[in-house]
Amino acid sequence: MFDFVRNHSRLVLGFLLLLIVPSFVFFGVQGYSRFTEAGNETVAKVGGVAITRAEWEAAHARNVERVRRQSPDIDAQLLDTPQARRDTLEGMLRERVLLAAANDLQLYPSVSRMAMLFDSDPQFAGLRGPDGRISRDLLAAQGMTPEMFDQRLRQDFAMRQVLAGITQTPLAPAATAAAAIDPLFQRREVQLQRFDPAAFLARANPSDAEIEAHYKANEARFQAAEQAQIEYVVLDLEPLAKATVVPEDDLRAYYAENASRYTVAEERRASHILINAPQGAPAAERQQARERAEALLAEVRSNPASFAAVARKNSQDPGSAERGGDLDFFGRGAMVKPFEDAVFAMKRGEISNVIESDFGFHIITLTDLRGGEKKPFEAVRAEIEAEVRKSLAQRRWAEAAEQFTNTVYEQADSLEPVVESLKLEKRTATVQRTPTPGATGALASPKLLQAVFATDSLRNKRNTDAVEVGPNQLASARVVTHTPARTLPLAEVHSAVRARLVQEQSAALARKEGEARLASLRAAPGEALPITLTVSRPQPQGLPPQVLDAALGADASRLPAVAGVDLGAQGYVVLRVTQVLPRDPSPGGDEALRLQYAQAWAAAEADAYLGALRKRFKADVAVPAAAAGEAASAPGR
Repeated sequence: MFDFVRNHSRLVLGFLLLLIVPSFVFFGVQGYSRFTEAGNETVAKVGGVAITRAEWEAAHARNVERVRRQSPDIDAQLLDTPQARRDTLEGMLRERVLLAAANDLQLYPSVSRMAMLFDSDPQFAGLRGPDGRISRDLLAAQGMTPEMFDQRLRQDFAMRQVLAGITQTPLAPAATAAAAIDPLFQRREVQLQRFDPAAFLARANPSDAEIEAHYKANEARFQAAEQAQIEYVVLDLEPLAKATVVPEDDLRAYYAENASRYTVAEERRASHILINAPQGAPAAERQQARERAEALLAEVRSNPASFAAVARKNSQDPGSAERGGDLDFFGRGAMVKPFEDAVFAMKRGEISNVIESDFGFHIITLTDLRGGEKKPFEAVRAEIEAEVRKSLAQRRWAEAAEQFTNTVYEQADSLEPVVESLKLEKRTATVQRTPTPGATGALASPKLLQAVFATDSLRNKRNTDAVEVGPNQLASARVVTHTPARTLPLAEVHSAVRARLVQEQSAALARKEGEARLASLRAAPGEALPITLTVSRPQPQGLPPQVLDAALGADASRLPAVAGVDLGAQGYVVLRVTQVLPRDPSPGGDEALRLQYAQAWAAAEADAYLGALRKRFKADVAVPAAAAGEAASAPGR
């Protein structure tokens, strides 16, 4: 086990996070019963107990940070939308409702039940030491005590039990599953005839009177958006960093002052023989284990070459015993402290005295070591230069940002002063109140556009205040000309209006002819249509969803069945269902489909049960308060 924890420390730590964080991410370190100080606004309640805005904000911040760690390249704006914040609140409600139900149903496992669950669940095998207890070092790395871990595990098991009766039900009977699966994957042979508006364009010829009438009835569609021609400047850290020159002496001084950062971490390779002796064992038992370890120590010291053979025969660490006790290379922090201290104080080939740890008694031999050397300056020069340049640029940025902010405010009639003093480039653009598709940089910032279209900016043509448009990026803009939204005159949009009318009239003609064909087909259902396809949900053969729904939803008891589907601007389709065919055999077999059906059914039942629990435990959202919290995350705020 000792060897397993050392070799899989990242996996074990990750497992601890997966086990504990998702289920308790909404409660914080202090647990479910902790609430913030009185006076915080209530955004939701469960059983009369409030969820405050502070708790909601903290929970959402933890969610965002967790997603950022998992997906570093994700757009941060996607994580703070009103919907994302509402999802966090819904998650908090779900967890608290489940805990309330677990308390009400008394589903918390007893101490003996907890021990049985912990000992029997293979998920926890890597967390248990030879004494059967979880490693205190792993818990400490997560800021937890065994008591905290036990409480969280009890809550997690209890919440699972609330839904276990639903989510762990056996598979649905084959006949029941087939009754749902067969219609879903059923195939049908259909004949089609499509009436495309493009075929009727020549017959669509709107008059000038029709064009004018359509224009007057739809003036809102022919609006020119409000826009402003602006000039703007951007202060960016990146150009400052590129322009910063770092003297060679400064680079070497930084290298000397941070020597430890450029030293390869020392790793040591050791083998050990472990005699188990849990800390809680009787003194006589521990003494007996120590005496056995002392006897083995004498044996390997008398014949050091036999260490591996003795370890294979006697070591009680199953992970390393079969390799002659070899633990491979490891660095500091990978082993318990007494073991680590002994290893890093030894010389190559040396055999230690008997070392006592929480696992028992160890005999250690140091077989190899590596690292500990300092990387040469030339090997890390580029890294140091980039870091020092960035640090110096950050200082220059702070000074420049203050100058930028003051200048655009104090000399607000023009951007020229800030351009000249900071050597910036003045740019021009035409913008609207919201970023246009494809906009980048400062022009994609809702905050800057909000400042541009502020009353003072439009009326007085003054510089906007400095606006943060990105990490280490400030911008200011000034309106040159402003054009309010206006209705375009008919003369400017005549061609567009006519084109719209042509589309509408050609679609109407297609629909009219399609409906006539449908009527004749209903009168004589034996007539064939020009296109024949075999379609199903998994294989729609390119049919639009509305047409596929009509084909698969037609009454199969009376064939052939006919139907018409109006696709609007895409035309009209007449279809004729001629045959119902059995579904294709599933590549994974029917058992896989029944499993999916059972899982979907269980998920639906679980959602319904959770809905009932929310009503029972009065889980309510304070709509105005929650809406205000969502609005706070909206762009431009």
